[in-house]
Amino acid sequence: MSAATKAMTSSRETTLSPVRKTTNAVMGGLILLATVVVVLPLILIFLYLLREGFASMFNLDFSKGFAGAFQNANLNFFTHVPAPEGEKGGGMLNAILGTLEMLALASVIGVGVGVAGGIFLAEYPKHPLMPTIRMISDVLGGIPAIVMGLVAYGLMVLTMGHFSGLAGALALGFLMIPIVVRTAEEVLKLVPQTVREAGLALGLPKWLVIMKIVLPAAAGGIITGIMLSLARVAGEAAPLLFTAFGNNQVSTDPLKPMSALPLEIFRGATSAYDENQRLAKAGALLLIAMIFVTSLLARRFSRLK
Repeated sequence: MSAATKAMTSSRETTLSPVRKTTNAVMGGLILLATVVVVLPLILIFLYLLREGFASMFNLDFSKGFAGAFQNANLNFFTHVPAPEGEKGGGMLNAILGTLEMLALASVIGVGVGVAGGIFLAEYPKHPLMPTIRMISDVLGGIPAIVMGLVAYGLMVLTMGHFSGLAGALALGFLMIPIVVRTAEEVLKLVPQTVREAGLALGLPKWLVIMKIVLPAAAGGIITGIMLSLARVAGEAAPLLFTAFGNNQVSTDPLKPMSALPLEIFRGATSAYDENQRLAKAGALLLIAMIFVTSLLARRFSRLK
């Protein structure tokens, strides 16, 4: 910084009136207060789940002291299915496996359709169908999750005559599509036009330029959008209530009813039994941890060149 610039900055700082300084301090304080009001409840919820959920997850009893709390520690939460209603013990193995399987199936639907839609909107902006596809994508992004569940219920549950994990995955896949479409479109637009022109100048057809040059260049951003969409749908319980329905046993058959962490958390939290509420707290902590890890992976892939 030159001497003249320093002198001008110093002059501006010294010429601020007391009223402006007071106004600046007051507004800064209000911004800080608003930040605390927004963030504090989230921190309190997380600390509560960390305290209650961690103890429930490993069957710890801190009433016996820190040393005695680990005497009966176990991994039943990860290795057992829920115990009969009202009885102690059990875990959420069925919900953990069901969540992972339904998210994997939902990714096949959401990623395939979402990336294809993003490519269409970014690479063919003058196509006659572009306004229609964009409008459908925007409408899908604003539809409540429970309505997506109703759509999947009508398409699969009523058609097949029974609940299934595939119907739940379809509902989650519908929720993923608009997020992936918008992310893929914006990331593909960031790829310089000269990259496309270079591929076309070599005599490559446009579809090959997109698949072999443009998509690899935007891979980091697209993967970020996929991770964020997974984090978005992982905690949805409403669309699964009347599609996957739930299952107290481990089920890996997508054509049968299947449990998921949001379902077990909802049912445990609304149960009258303390044991079910205990498992719900542990499930909520595990779900938050999964979403947190997914968000970290999204940030990691967003830095890919």
